[in-house]
Amino acid sequence: REEVPDDYYKHDPDHKHIYRFVRTLFSAAQLTAECAIVTLVYLERLLTYAEIDICPSNWKRIVLGAILLASKVWDDQAVWNVDYCQILKDITVEDMNEMERHFLELLQFNINVPASVYAKYYFDLRSLADDNNLSFLLEPLSKERAQKLEAISRLCEDKYKDLSKAAMRRSFSADNLVGIRRSNAILS
Repeated sequence: REEVPDDYYKHDPDHKHIYRFVRTLFSAAQLTAECAIVTLVYLERLLTYAEIDICPSNWKRIVLGAILLASKVWDDQAVWNVDYCQILKDITVEDMNEMERHFLELLQFNINVPASVYAKYYFDLRSLADDNNLSFLLEPLSKERAQKLEAISRLCEDKYKDLSKAAMRRSFSADNLVGIRRSNAILS
């Protein structure tokens, strides 16, 4: 709702601006702290897999795409795309759907988050908070929650892989008008 300065797309946003954007989404959609960790996993995967750089003109869409997917994979009561459109008034449902599909393709439909990966991000964030004298309110990951995370992400990954196969068949039937870019990546 704020007026966007003319040079907005020329300068990296400050951390307060990014925090406000993320906080607004998490508050309005009532997302959990665990969802934030899964969001971070997806952001790093996207940057690695798709070799994309975050810049002033794309950071909001990249973060929104990661939050959208993480909320669907992690939270029991996932937020629908139409709900995000009510939070962000300038985005249509069709745009959200397309962004989600594109994000999934760039992640190569790898949305599985093993407990070991979650734990690595959890402890990295906890260390970062300690180093900066910040409180870290998230409880440690229990065995039950770790198993739930792996099960949910595996189910979602299987569902999206089926969509991926269907999308590839459609794209090949259109005389390769839509190129599917694939690249291998290793996450540490």
